[in-house]
Amino acid sequence: MPYVIMFHDDPGVLDRKKELRAVHLEYVNKNAPRIIASGGLFPEDDDFPTGGLIILDTDSRQDAIDYIENDPFFLNGIFTHYTVDRWRKFVFDHKPVNA
Repeated sequence: MPYVIMFHDDPGVLDRKKELRAVHLEYVNKNAPRIIASGGLFPEDDDFPTGGLIILDTDSRQDAIDYIENDPFFLNGIFTHYTVDRWRKFVFDHKPVNA
């Protein structure tokens, strides 16, 4: 069963995050075969993400933790807290999924 990983940036990291964004995106793209979905979380008043959500195709919670703790944003203190939860799709691409 896949895992959903969610994080929000720590305060005061915007400039450093912009500097690290290319390295973070390289990490995400390198892991694309393992990712069901990934994207930024945006504030209402800006077009630059202040967090993220990843649905990782793995059956291992430890694998999900290893993934997020090796993300350059985590390694460089852009965020220090995250959640990891098991996930099962119920509706996908606007269509109910047989459970």
